[in-house]
Amino acid sequence: MSQELAATETSRENLSPREKIAFYLDNTNTNIGLWSNLSILGLILLSSAIFVAQTYPIDKQLKFSLEIIDLVILVIFAIEYLLRLWSAKNPQKFLFSLFGVIDLIAVLPLLIGWTDIRFIRVFRWFRILRIIRFWQPEKPILGFKTGDSIVLVRIFLTLFTLIFVYAGLIYQVEHQINSNQIVNFFDAFYFVVVTMTTVGYGDVTPLSQAGRLMTVLMIFTGVLFIPWQLSELIAQVVKKNNFVEQTCPSCGLSRHEPDALFCKRCGTRLPSDRQ
Repeated sequence: MSQELAATETSRENLSPREKIAFYLDNTNTNIGLWSNLSILGLILLSSAIFVAQTYPIDKQLKFSLEIIDLVILVIFAIEYLLRLWSAKNPQKFLFSLFGVIDLIAVLPLLIGWTDIRFIRVFRWFRILRIIRFWQPEKPILGFKTGDSIVLVRIFLTLFTLIFVYAGLIYQVEHQINSNQIVNFFDAFYFVVVTMTTVGYGDVTPLSQAGRLMTVLMIFTGVLFIPWQLSELIAQVVKKNNFVEQTCPSCGLSRHEPDALFCKRCGTRLPSDRQ
């Protein structure tokens, strides 16, 4: 544990309830913060799995049970959003921040669910975007603390998020008018993967103007984004090869630059003997 984190652990007992909630919602270095964020991540994945299941023909009783579970998850997301808004140092700034907008989009179906606007269902696919809370490289992601692990997790979450959101959007706009080709979520997922990788078999073709527009965006995303992520991964591998095995006696970080005297994570002085 770093000296800064240890100081935070010691002083957080003096925080107000509002400050404590803000601390645990954003700090994944503590057990409470880590498990609360992991719980939210698990609910995101569960809700996404429910949405995928609902694109297939399923039993009415199972469909009703999934809708109840989905409603409970949506209520939890709404409570979390309100807690983040209430505990934010600047609520107005949080409201219009990227994370704030994503959280609001995630709970929109609950806030306006009483209306008969069917297309609003598309916003449910954007819940997966909440995973970007774990992309910040200065925080351990899902318990991974080494630089290469964080990069791998971030790349995976980034690609998964983009593919999932695009697949959800394609399914929403193409399913009704292109039901022969886009039958379920997997058909949309397959089309997105083929399109973003610029393979383009041509066996699935969007018919709507919105579907064609999203196809163009997917192609641009695949051409620009995937090479960028691969270059970041290669750079991380090259950087890792330049490290030496030098374990920190305090936090256990095992790889440091050859000329490092102090641990880059916690600041503890490294042993003088080098392997």
